[in-house]
Amino acid sequence: MATNASTAAITSLASVTLEVADPEAARRFYSAFGVDTYLSLRASEAHSTGFRGFTLGLTVSGPATVDGFVAAAVDAGATVLKPAAKSLWGYSGVVQAPDGTIWKIATSAKKDTGPDTREIDEIVLLLGVEAVKATKQFYIDRGLTVAKSFGGKYAEFAPGATGRVKLALYKRRALAKDLGVPVDGTGSHRILLGSTADTFTDPDGFAWEAAA
Repeated sequence: MATNASTAAITSLASVTLEVADPEAARRFYSAFGVDTYLSLRASEAHSTGFRGFTLGLTVSGPATVDGFVAAAVDAGATVLKPAAKSLWGYSGVVQAPDGTIWKIATSAKKDTGPDTREIDEIVLLLGVEAVKATKQFYIDRGLTVAKSFGGKYAEFAPGATGRVKLALYKRRALAKDLGVPVDGTGSHRILLGSTADTFTDPDGFAWEAAA
């Protein structure tokens, strides 16, 4: 029990690394997109097809800022998967970076109250998992603290002291539907999560390594 308590005191998401075929090209894209300070990049030719099982989401202040980030991504080479539009929950758009990573830019506001600020309120790494409750418990056992939870549909963890990206869980099929992509995918997730504790792999194959 003492070991578990010790692990629980220090485990959190410290960093997010995207594995890409061309790090220099990806670096240029993410700099133009405006999120380069939140990520690390690593060269990889790991096999990956279809949906990689996750998305990175930007939360911003209003629709004008959503439009600004979508436009910056497209200008830098991204593909629009879902044009920015109003929804029940606010206003959002979905783009896919040239390296294959899917990004959702969203705001809870449906009307603009100001101009495009190009400011990010929050970045969330949303993992699409087969069983939210079981995976949530796996992470609780590793020491992460649940901040929000909606039964077996969604779970969000409190950010660590050093991390700049928040971790959350959503059902894989529901996530793919929300992003507008087929749910099927094989091979590598092409993402590596930095742990403040040890190296491990979660039930859905997402790999964590001890952050440097």
